[in-house]
Amino acid sequence: MQTVALIDYGSGNLRSAQNALEKAAGSASGGAEIRVTADPETVAAADRIVLPGVGAFAACREALMARTGLVEAITDAVQTRGAPFLGVCVGMQLLATRGLEFGETPGLDWIAGEVRRLTPDSPACKVPHMGWNSLDDISPAGAALGLASDGAMYFTHSFAFHAADPTDVAAFTDHGGRFAAAVARGNVAGVQFHPEKSQSAGLSLLARFLEWRP
Repeated sequence: MQTVALIDYGSGNLRSAQNALEKAAGSASGGAEIRVTADPETVAAADRIVLPGVGAFAACREALMARTGLVEAITDAVQTRGAPFLGVCVGMQLLATRGLEFGETPGLDWIAGEVRRLTPDSPACKVPHMGWNSLDDISPAGAALGLASDGAMYFTHSFAFHAADPTDVAAFTDHGGRFAAAVARGNVAGVQFHPEKSQSAGLSLLARFLEWRP
């Protein structure tokens, strides 16, 4: 059975994410063992990696870097060994070159771009953006991940990922202006929304991720 490392670095709704992944594993072929961990050896050996994140970009990066050997283990598993990776919310934003929340903070720079505050063009669109949105302009990579335009996903955030290369955007959504709802490059993907809070559509995405062969 494959193993999935759900990274525990003190940021993210781990219990909800774990429950959702375990439920999704029940419908994925071959299943999966979900391991909530910050242990570098466990992460380095995992078949798949999920990086959650809730809060400010800089705080999440600091917490991740504070776990000795953790970033190196994730990088080895994903960049060297090719393990499929999914970042969720700030876990997706950390893939960027830099974040511009409370100053400039470097990201992992796995997908070139920057994370900037949402600036809706309508006063009716509040920030933080909280609620259900549909997806559009889904790329082939996004479709392979199970993203679809016929199901809404749950968002809660104030900043958005702006990819340097538009082809890295796997799906868009709109909140007083379009922004990336998901990004993907090779075996690395990220979603701005919360699959664990997105009911059947979110569980479907997680189940597809557990079978994803990029």
